[in-house]
Amino acid sequence: MVYVTGDMHGNLERLYDKGIRKLKSGDVLIVCGDFGFIWNGDKTEKQVIDYLASRRFVTAFIDGTHDNMTAINRCRTTYWHGGMVHRIKGNLIHLMRGQIFNIEGNSFFTFGGGESTDKDMRLEQGFWWREEEPTPVEMAQGAKRLDEVGCNVDYIITHEPPSLVKSAMLLRKGNKDRVNKLNGYLEEIGRSCTFKHWYFGSLHEDKFVTQHHTCVFKKTLPIKPTAK
Repeated sequence: MVYVTGDMHGNLERLYDKGIRKLKSGDVLIVCGDFGFIWNGDKTEKQVIDYLASRRFVTAFIDGTHDNMTAINRCRTTYWHGGMVHRIKGNLIHLMRGQIFNIEGNSFFTFGGGESTDKDMRLEQGFWWREEEPTPVEMAQGAKRLDEVGCNVDYIITHEPPSLVKSAMLLRKGNKDRVNKLNGYLEEIGRSCTFKHWYFGSLHEDKFVTQHHTCVFKKTLPIKPTAK
C-alpha cells in the first residue's frame, strides 16, 4: 500500500505518528517535501537515517526547502519503480524531480523543490542550498517525461502547489500572496495533464482544497492500488 504524508522538518515525533506506526512490510510512505532529517549530519540524524533504512516499509521523500541538497546529491543514483532516485540508505530514498514511478498499478509524477521565504536568515546560519530551486533543465525534463506518457498520470506529488491553489489558500487565511516561477510551472503541468489527484505539503495544512488537490501535513493518507 502507498501512503502520502506532509512535511516532517526533522521532527522526531512524526516518526511515531499512529499512521506511520501501522505501516507494514512492502508499504511505501511518500513524504511531500521538507523531510528535514538530512540537514547537518549530526549523531541524531545518522541514527534516524539508520532507523528508517532498516524499516520494513520504504520511506520515499521528495525535496522541499528544508533538505540538504548537497548531501542528498552525493548519494548513489539508481532506478526504482521506473524512475530515478537517490538511495540514501536501505529503505530510505529520495524521489528525484520530474520522474514518473509506477507503484501498485498507479503512476506517480514527482517534482520537489521550492523557494525559502526565510532565505536571508538561513544564509546567515549556513543552512540554505541554491539547489532547492528547480532549474530550467529540471523543469524541461519533467515536462518531457510527461509528454512521453501522453500527459496522463494517476497522481502528482509535489512540495509546492500550482499557483492558483496556492493563491487561494494564502488569501483565504489573509496572508500575502507569494507565488513563484515553480508554482507557475506546476500550474501549467496541471492544465496540460490528466490526473486523478494531486498531493502537496508546503502550506502545512491537512485540507482537501479542491476535488483534485489535497494539502497534506500530519495525516497519513492511503492511496489504493489499481485493481489488475
